[in-house]
Amino acid sequence: MKARITEVFDSVQGEGIYLGEPQLFVRFFGCNLHCRFCDTRPNRFSEYEPGELLDEIRLYANSFHSISFTGGEPLLQKDFLKEILSLTHDHGYKNYLETNGTLAYELKDVIHYVDIVAMDLKLPSSTGMGGLWGMHYKFLEIASCKEVFLKAIISQATTEDDLRAALGLIGSVNKAVVLVLQPNSYENHSRLNKKLKDFQNVCLENRITTCIIPQMHKMIGVK
Repeated sequence: MKARITEVFDSVQGEGIYLGEPQLFVRFFGCNLHCRFCDTRPNRFSEYEPGELLDEIRLYANSFHSISFTGGEPLLQKDFLKEILSLTHDHGYKNYLETNGTLAYELKDVIHYVDIVAMDLKLPSSTGMGGLWGMHYKFLEIASCKEVFLKAIISQATTEDDLRAALGLIGSVNKAVVLVLQPNSYENHSRLNKKLKDFQNVCLENRITTCIIPQMHKMIGVK
């Protein structure tokens, strides 16, 4: 069994509620979505067997908070992901899964070995794709047996109707999760500030805990 891995590197988490935590990143190649704001479209990868990837992980000093399995979309390579998650779990590492929140069946098969789920909510007016509400609903149901938080990219094109649909989904599955509103890194953040604050107020009116957190790693110039 082999997986296509784009890169393995250590850095700090630049997004979400674990902003600033040191992590080891394992970036999987390939994604099942085509969001118009995507900033991760590598064209090269290396192939690893599970034991080989674990050996590379163990080369790093164990001074990081967790291992971020990211992409692309890691769950596209579910069988390999399950194997490496079980290995890192057995070696005492904390497993942090970054995912687009659409592959619920695959998540169900690996969730036992995951400690934290960083799940995207793909708002149609942000992504330029159709709605994925049914996929997100099933995914969040499964993810909610572990620590989970949500991230939604907000752009000038994002509509309040999409935000309210997302809040309805959260309220019907797990109202305790934190929703991170993340400004599109390709746009001028100052122009998005009013929309972000207005959206945050809508979230608070619906009793959903919400943070506005940009992609800080890009702002401070780290990988």
